[in-house]
Amino acid sequence: MASLSLLTAPAVLAKAPSDACRLAGVATKDATVHQPFQIVDGRIYVQATVNGSGPYRFAVDTGASGMGRLDESLVALMGLQRHGVATTSDGVNTAEVDTTRIQSLSLGALVHRDLELITRNYNKRNSPEAAFHGILGREFFGNGLLVIDYPRRILSFTQRHAISPSDKNALPYERAFRIPVTVAGHALVAQLDTGANVNLVLPQAVYEGIWDAPLQDAVRSQLTNGQLETWRATLQGPVRVGQANLEDVEIRVSAKFPGPLVGAEALQQSVVLIDQRSKTVAVCR
Repeated sequence: MASLSLLTAPAVLAKAPSDACRLAGVATKDATVHQPFQIVDGRIYVQATVNGSGPYRFAVDTGASGMGRLDESLVALMGLQRHGVATTSDGVNTAEVDTTRIQSLSLGALVHRDLELITRNYNKRNSPEAAFHGILGREFFGNGLLVIDYPRRILSFTQRHAISPSDKNALPYERAFRIPVTVAGHALVAQLDTGANVNLVLPQAVYEGIWDAPLQDAVRSQLTNGQLETWRATLQGPVRVGQANLEDVEIRVSAKFPGPLVGAEALQQSVVLIDQRSKTVAVCR
């Protein structure tokens, strides 16, 4: 009697999408940078070296293009020379500034060499507590995964892990770092800027399109290249940025500001992950 063989096809299991936020817990393994940071007025300060000297206090500013900036006090301290000129914009005003060349800029084991950086007096209006020697711009972290853990005050950087745009909680962007946010139920695209010590900035036309509460007193807000008149307002409706969900948010409103902006104050209870290789951000609880 012939035997009967029953062949059972293997079960096909749907692969669950990865969660971008899980990388916040694993990216510190074999990290090139794993460094504590200070927070002053919402901004991040780390210890970096220039030409092998230091450490010096640098701000981490995702709103700053390029590799970085040097304050003129550090240029004088190190005896660096003026190399050229460049044009810089803060989104509202432009200015012509000097540049200087350095051999290296380092944060932990992350080193970039042979750089030409903008230099100016960045501390003119800063308090002594908020003064810094330079700025690390977004391109400094361009070839890996940057993790800013605000609650634990730890900054990590690794090339061993990456966010995929298809991951759960991933926020893909086209232009750095304009990500989708929800303000009082309205979907917007806002720039994520760790160098801005505000919760949220809205152009006046955008504010008037989503909220009918009157604006409060006008104030002068300081930008890199000048001042900007803004009005205060409080949004009672939720502001959602990734997993961060904020209520009763004090915001700034300006007729001249070019687009919505999410600043450092809105991120203080979150872990922010930025992967410029895949043009993806995650804002996690």
